Amino acid sequence: MTDLNTSEISAATDATRRAALVALFISIAAIAVGYAAAFTRSGTPAWAPWLLALAIPVALGAIMILGAARGRSGIGPLKIPFVFVVLVLIIGFGAPLLLPATEGPLSKLWLGLPARAAIVIYGVGLLPIIVLPVAYALTFETQTLSAQDVARVRALGAARENQVSNVSAAQKPIDKLRA
Repeated sequence: MTDLNTSEISAATDATRRAALVALFISIAAIAVGYAAAFTRSGTPAWAPWLLALAIPVALGAIMILGAARGRSGIGPLKIPFVFVVLVLIIGFGAPLLLPATEGPLSKLWLGLPARAAIVIYGVGLLPIIVLPVAYALTFETQTLSAQDVARVRALGAARENQVSNVSAAQKPIDKLRA
């Protein structure tokens, strides 16, 4: 691999990871602001739950991207499932906030749950659990380490081990002088 190819791959990966880190930082700050708003003396402001409903899915999406970013293609074919999951999470957290607060003991149940709880449990909890494993399974061959990658990692590990051994061997005479 030439230096040009390595730098191209590094730049693409760095751009993907950099964007994910920025999104993660901003979303975590927004989550902190949303939670802090709950402790105000005048009560929780109306915007705080909405901030959380947007920031939590963005943070989860950024974490998924950081875990999947690989090589020149960034996250490659996982873009669509990741966007889908983030949108489902935003809708799943936002829809209960939009529903009127009219639930009572006689309210209609959705698969055994009140409407708001059903949206959160089935939308936020269940749907991503179905979509993400399928997406990872379909992209396993392209998103995991190739035989060349494994060989490169082993070579780097062996080189690092030799480097540590050489430093340790050089350190022994100095240790004898100190004793």
